Amino acid sequence: MTTSLLPGPLVDDTWLAAHLDDPRLVVLDATALLPSPREDGDYRSASGRGTWAERHLPGSRHADLTGDLSDHEAPYHFAVPSPGRLVAVLARLGVGEGVEVVAYDSGGGIWAARLWWMLRAIGVPAAVLDGGLEAWEAAGRPLASGDDTDPAPVVRPATPVVRPDLWSGIEDVAAISRGERPGTLVCALPPGGYDGSAPTRYSRRGHIPGSRSLPGRGLLDGTGRMLPETELAARVGAVLDTDDSPVVLYCGGGISAAGAALALTLLGRTDVSVYDGSLEEWSKDPARPMELGG
Repeated sequence: MTTSLLPGPLVDDTWLAAHLDDPRLVVLDATALLPSPREDGDYRSASGRGTWAERHLPGSRHADLTGDLSDHEAPYHFAVPSPGRLVAVLARLGVGEGVEVVAYDSGGGIWAARLWWMLRAIGVPAAVLDGGLEAWEAAGRPLASGDDTDPAPVVRPATPVVRPDLWSGIEDVAAISRGERPGTLVCALPPGGYDGSAPTRYSRRGHIPGSRSLPGRGLLDGTGRMLPETELAARVGAVLDTDDSPVVLYCGGGISAAGAALALTLLGRTDVSVYDGSLEEWSKDPARPMELGG
């Protein structure tokens, strides 16, 4: 068995700078644009390719989570594609057999975490750059600009090793919410999204009944890096303990939830899944209950 190049699910700028030219490594910018809603139902999203073209890590390519890396046949945005579709798109980005990925973004790490979770779910070795583009730039490391990255090399598509346990569907979530099956639902939205005090881009405000609040952004420090392990464990431990298993994370569209999934994985939890449809799917159905308040 080949030893992984990556030291774990999170790498820092020092590690990445030392390995940036390794042919076994592909660096992908997963930035997407999702502005805060100005009023209920105000859903706007856009590709982050333009942001990548302005400033990016040398040699990186843009992985478009609003484009080929979403299933546009699904009834919600940012739906994970089928494994076969996913490995085909990755191959066009230079990610194939024997290749590992470092994902980063310029949006606080949640987009990189989303891509990391998608890759993890098909067995492609991947990690997230701690602190993203901002950390790289703050360290004085070089940046590139323009849309003229060298074409991706021709690669043999990776063979997906599918892990369906990393995803949960709407009926799984409903059964946990009703207390009909074991599990703990955790909402990774900011407090105002959880309690319904802030506008939502989705159909209704609030959270899924029975779920707990663990804001994904609250797991990062002021520079956008993941909290130190002791502090991270304390933050998570205030909401979850080891008996709260399995854990199903959700948010509005399965993005912030992936950031929380990264944090839990760093703490050694292996009982975590992400509800892909999250509140966009759940809130569309008036028969699905929603709760307001803390």
